[in-house]
Amino acid sequence: MLAFLRAPWIGRLALLGLCAAYIQGGLNKLLDWPGAVAEAVHFGLPLPAVVAAATIVTELVGAALVVSGRLRWLGALALAGFTLVATFVANRFWALPPGHERFMTANAFFEHLGLIGGFLYVARHDLLGRATTS
Repeated sequence: MLAFLRAPWIGRLALLGLCAAYIQGGLNKLLDWPGAVAEAVHFGLPLPAVVAAATIVTELVGAALVVSGRLRWLGALALAGFTLVATFVANRFWALPPGHERFMTANAFFEHLGLIGGFLYVARHDLLGRATTS
């Protein structure tokens, strides 16, 4: 009944889904450079152009590594670390007054923790799977 889960395309589709927000975000920032820099300014980050460029590279290269399988563990760890930092920068729900915005920001914070967990699992699986076959 669950044999379809063994199909190689299912694994690739799952990894593509895990990376979808990073592919979309990286491409949007690449195509809207002023918007990418403005986002870094909005969050009060130093050297906004450098931060925007590093964000684009991390999102696109990290996602490419995860989806392609080449150095998948490295891409997954890069995206996990990036997401952890970005979550604490952009989703500071504890600093908001009670209400709808705080509720939605808290949801986003914990959803990002789930993404981090997913990327750590991918990195672990990639490293342990290789260790047992070599």
